[in-house]
Amino acid sequence: MIVTKTVRFDAAHVLTGHSGQCRNLHGHTYRVDVSVRQPPGEDGDMVMDFKELKNTIAETVLSRCDHAFIYDATSPAEAEIAAVAEKHGMKTLRLDHRSTAENLARDFYTALREKIPALHSVRVYETPDSCAEFPGEPAR
Repeated sequence: MIVTKTVRFDAAHVLTGHSGQCRNLHGHTYRVDVSVRQPPGEDGDMVMDFKELKNTIAETVLSRCDHAFIYDATSPAEAEIAAVAEKHGMKTLRLDHRSTAENLARDFYTALREKIPALHSVRVYETPDSCAEFPGEPAR
């Protein structure tokens, strides 16, 4: 059995060095689906309490990302934009890699896995019909 909790947050980012439109500063209403798998051999009627799952996602992902400028600190241009935002009291989230949906899915999975051993996968939507999924193996 697998259960999934969906949350949404708004954030800005830029993909410096990208040849498409995403090279420009822009924002998304991200959708994040967090799925938890019932551990093998267990047959209970509840995999995880949805409220507990929501709270864990809120403290691990939303508190850091919601209404932030998510940036790649290895990009001088993005670091400069972040410095201006921070100077004016705006929220930023520093990454050591590009802020693609693929990287966010992996980052969120890694952070959530510390708190949810039976984590199955994390899916990050940048648009309603475009997402990246990071699957993992649940702890045994």
